[in-house]
Order: sequence, then structure tokens, then C-alpha cells
Amino acid sequence: MSAEDLPTDARARVITVSDRSHGGLRHDTSGPLLASLLIELGFAEAEVVVVPDEIADIEAALRTAVAAGVDLAVTTGGTGFAPRDVTPEATRRVLDREAPGLAEALRQFNRESVPTTILSRAVAGVVGTTIVVNLPGSTGGVRDGVSVLTPVIGHAITQLRGGDH
Repeated sequence: MSAEDLPTDARARVITVSDRSHGGLRHDTSGPLLASLLIELGFAEAEVVVVPDEIADIEAALRTAVAAGVDLAVTTGGTGFAPRDVTPEATRRVLDREAPGLAEALRQFNRESVPTTILSRAVAGVVGTTIVVNLPGSTGGVRDGVSVLTPVIGHAITQLRGGDH
């Protein structure tokens, strides 16, 4: 698996959003899986950060990723209907521009097998030169999300870096 046109120095940051994982009550499985899949795609690095389901913490983690100059910041978790699922709200506070087509593609992928994908409230967009994408907290949702990103992420990063207009 590799992303076409992905610059060899592309960097990603994975942000796991989970009260239980942040509190040490549950092992984070989706974050490390997502990081390994991004490395397989060709990202030079994909650090994992774990934060609680709090808007301020999610927003701070996203802003830190952007300040670090990563090309892609991907959250996992907090995109559903549960009262503490606030990842989309935190993400919108950070985004300069939304990418609704990407968010919709994530919701529609594998919909026949997993009908609940359309319940995701995930958003995607751009902050400066960083692409931000919300993925579900499940390992299956992470795998599906990476499948959606694979054919387009290299091109999107190249565009944000000023190339291929």
C-alpha cells in the first residue's frame, strides 16, 4: 500500500480522542494502527498523541500538530452521537477551510457492509498547509479511512505545498 505522489518527507500526526485511553483505562488500539498504516503509505513519521474527549484538549492537539508543520493531522474517535463525542466541534474551531467531499467519501466508503458509517459526524479540511481529517475510533473505521485517503492524500499534500496547481 502506498499513496501516489506522496512527498518522501511527508509527516503525519495521529490524535486519539478517548477519555478511557487518556485515563489509562483502555489500551489505545486505533491510534497505533492508524500510525502504522500511515507509515506503510509512505509518511516519514506518524506520532500518536492521546487526548480526552474535551474540545479544548482536541483543539490544542490539532493546533500543536499544525504548529509542528505536519502535512496530515488525523483524529480517531469522538465522531459519533454520544454526548462526549465532540471531535468535529473541536476540529471546526481550527479549520481554515472544510473539505466536505473528503468527509462524505469517508462516510460512504464500505456503507453497504457497515450501514452505521453514515452516522459519523466527522469533518475534514485544511489549516494552513495541514490537512485535518476525523476518523472513527474503531480499527475498522481507521482501516476504511486510510483506504479513502490512499489515492488522494499525496496529491492534496503536494497542492498544499504549492505544487501541481
